[in-house]
Amino acid sequence: MTLISEEDGKSVPGVRQLHRWEEYDEAALPLILGMQRRHFWYRGRHRFILQRLRRSLHTDAGGENGLRCIDIGGGCGGWIEYLHDREPDLFAEMGLGDSSEKALEMAGPVVGGFASRYRVDLLDLPWNDFWDVIFILDVLEHMDEDLEALKSARDSLRPGGLLMMTVPALEFFRSDNDRIVRHRRRYSRSDIRNLAECAGMTLLSADYFMFLLSPLFIVSRMFGRVPEGASREAEMAHLKRTHRVPAAPVNGLLSMVFALETPLSGIVRFPWGTSILGVLRKS
Repeated sequence: MTLISEEDGKSVPGVRQLHRWEEYDEAALPLILGMQRRHFWYRGRHRFILQRLRRSLHTDAGGENGLRCIDIGGGCGGWIEYLHDREPDLFAEMGLGDSSEKALEMAGPVVGGFASRYRVDLLDLPWNDFWDVIFILDVLEHMDEDLEALKSARDSLRPGGLLMMTVPALEFFRSDNDRIVRHRRRYSRSDIRNLAECAGMTLLSADYFMFLLSPLFIVSRMFGRVPEGASREAEMAHLKRTHRVPAAPVNGLLSMVFALETPLSGIVRFPWGTSILGVLRKS
């Protein structure tokens, strides 16, 4: 593990972890940094996760004080920033972990004042029975060894700790974007249930989200296709077009529609969605 120090902005000596280029291209990081505060998808996802976190901590963690949390594979720190802004007193200790030194450097101005940054490999985490809540958000789909990664995170949780994971849902929604950003797979509820069982964890819930906007997602796949074998430059140009923050009126409208899913999810269970949120507990 390498801890990124706030005192001098450099790495504190430790076990240096190498970024897995074949799983996630660091060239996409500036796009993420530009999206994570304003884009309707990030805003909707974060709101959805926060509601489920509050509910899970109240019912499954007893509302304890002095909790520790970490976002592993958290990139530029958008989720940890959102969580801290809305629940500044919920966690006594917050962390951001990633294998990319570039991502952690970019996250410095975002989370540097309240969260420790760790350069770690999800398959070889250095903690045992330590964290109360671990977030793994849109990470496992990039990895061949998703079960091994889940087991590594499980070992880092204290007994009774919570793991919250999001992944892209359902092969029906596969698009050029999955290939370009190197998604190995998309998941169903049964996939999450099987992963939890194989990892020796208790599945508390598995819920689809971005249900209301899924028709728009399907329509968007019909435009700007990128053929297999296209140059990396063409692929990155496609990502820039499809991942830019929409014009303010459009982004605001889509944000409002997505926001409806948070209260609705407490009443109905969406039959599908383009993503899925799983909440697991270490027995």
